[in-house]
This record gives sequence, structure tokens and C-alpha cells, in this order.
Amino acid sequence: MTINPLVIVHRIAKIAMLFIMLSVSHFTFAQDPIETGFFNNKAIYGYDTVAYFTSNKAIKGDDAFTTQWRGADWYFSSQAHLDLFESKPEKYAPQYGGYCAYAMATGDFVGIDEDAFVIDNGKLYLNYSASVQQKWLANKAQYIEQADAQYRMQYPTSD
Repeated sequence: MTINPLVIVHRIAKIAMLFIMLSVSHFTFAQDPIETGFFNNKAIYGYDTVAYFTSNKAIKGDDAFTTQWRGADWYFSSQAHLDLFESKPEKYAPQYGGYCAYAMATGDFVGIDEDAFVIDNGKLYLNYSASVQQKWLANKAQYIEQADAQYRMQYPTSD
């Protein structure tokens, strides 16, 4: 009885593929320090982080005003906002890299709704949704303390 070499190669390939799939499961992917979603590299999904401070609302950034910081592309609605960010990015960047502040309190990396934001003590906090934000606001100080600790554990050199 002869064994077809193609059958052996096929079985080895199936085993290798299974090993690869298990090795790179969802839980083994390291999270980026800045939330950009899956299909691009835009921080805050392309919204102007400075506008939260100057206009108190989410404003979409413009392709003409961009910069790179901490591995992500940051978009701004004006040259003035870009200049402000470049002079002090830590002042204007959202806390926890733009991940949901409520989820970060338990160490979870969750995307945000750019309209669900709060500026507290000069810091920008984003949340997954308006309803999640209401939960977060109910115990904001505790959630901030927990999220600060969680994010520092993941990124010890971040602010």
C-alpha cells in the first residue's frame, strides 16, 4: 500500500493552519496604544481631538490637517488645531488612547462613539455609547482610578 505524498502534505497543512489559528486568537493580539478601529489608522476615527476642548463637540477632521503620534494618524479640522495638538499632544489626546473609559476600568479595550465624551479636569474621556457614558458618570472618579491603573499596566510608559 502506497501513501500519496499529496495527502500527507495536505494533512500537515491542515494541522499547521489549526496551530496558526489557535496561536493568533483574539486573546493573543496586543492592543495598540491608540484606538483606531480595524480598517484604518485614524485616531478617534478621524475626529478632531482638539475640537472637543475648543468647541465642546465632535468635529470630523480634514485630510489636509493630519499628523502622526504614537503610531496613529490624527486628523484636525484646522491648521490651528493641528498646531495646538503638535505643541502638546498629551494635553489634547483622549485618555486611554481613545478606548472606552468605562471598559478600560476593567482592562477591556473597546471602541467608542465619538459623540459620547466628557472633559473632566482638563482630560478628554470617550465612551462606547451615551448609555455606557451614563453608567460611567454615575461613578466617574472610581472608574477613572481603575482605568488609569489598567492602562498603566498595559502601557507603563504612557501618561
